[in-house]
Amino acid sequence: MSILVLGTTALDTVKTPYGKRKHMLGGSAVHFSMSARLFANVNLVAIIGEDFPQKHINFLHSKGINLTSLIRGDGKTFRWEGEYKGDLNTAITISTELGVLSVFKPRVSEEQRSIKNIFLANVDPDIQMHLLKHMRSSHLVGSDSMNYWINTKRTALLKLLKMVDIYVANDQEARSLSGEHNLIKAAKALRGFGPKMVLIKKGEHGVLFYCDRFIFSLPAYCTEKVIDPTGAGDTFAGGFMGYLTKAGKVNEKSIKVALAYGTVAASFNIEGFGVQRTSVLTMPELNKRFNKFRNSILF
Repeated sequence: MSILVLGTTALDTVKTPYGKRKHMLGGSAVHFSMSARLFANVNLVAIIGEDFPQKHINFLHSKGINLTSLIRGDGKTFRWEGEYKGDLNTAITISTELGVLSVFKPRVSEEQRSIKNIFLANVDPDIQMHLLKHMRSSHLVGSDSMNYWINTKRTALLKLLKMVDIYVANDQEARSLSGEHNLIKAAKALRGFGPKMVLIKKGEHGVLFYCDRFIFSLPAYCTEKVIDPTGAGDTFAGGFMGYLTKAGKVNEKSIKVALAYGTVAASFNIEGFGVQRTSVLTMPELNKRFNKFRNSILF
């Protein structure tokens, strides 16, 4: 049971009403891995710079993440700085430094090329396509994006969407790419771009899943403790894809369970800065909250 994730490994600086943390371990691939590792063997594909601390590499190793395809490039690690105010729903980006990410050409080992389940976390769609072309037996491919790529590399993104099974976007991104304000119409339009399944994240309002056979919606897990939402969407995707990898099948039942696991995993992510909370998350702890969540949404 293996899954491969392509994305960013970053050094994040985040400020929320609860404090500020500098140069934390972050990035889309890292947050995805913290939840996916509970279900499957995670193979991380990313690039870091000369300034990336060895302690972070040791930490990822300690969590069982396969770093065979983690490249150290000449230059600085990708860095992001942001701030959350008010209801903490939206991050205000203060600065972004691409560093070595600007010249990243992912490479995977011969063994990893045979991994069937792949997630293309938020990164340049050209980089996502580069990796996908090097995989030889993909079975389930999910992808994420962001408004920056939707606005600057729309053609490349639409080309990629013809090759993926699941497209993950937040509500703002779904509306931007589809041109539709209503999320059901947006999901249908996105489905028309190629992916068999569309998953729209709605933050504190939950998630909407759409495919030709059924539509399904889940609320968010009710929590009062929101410290840092950074990476919540990637954590959600990790739980979702991780469960589907473990289940070994994709049908209506497994998708619904996967959505619930992703939702619950994300609820842990927001309870601490960076990977503080998800890095110590265990399967019994996740299952306990999963069962509580399942009971809360059933009559």
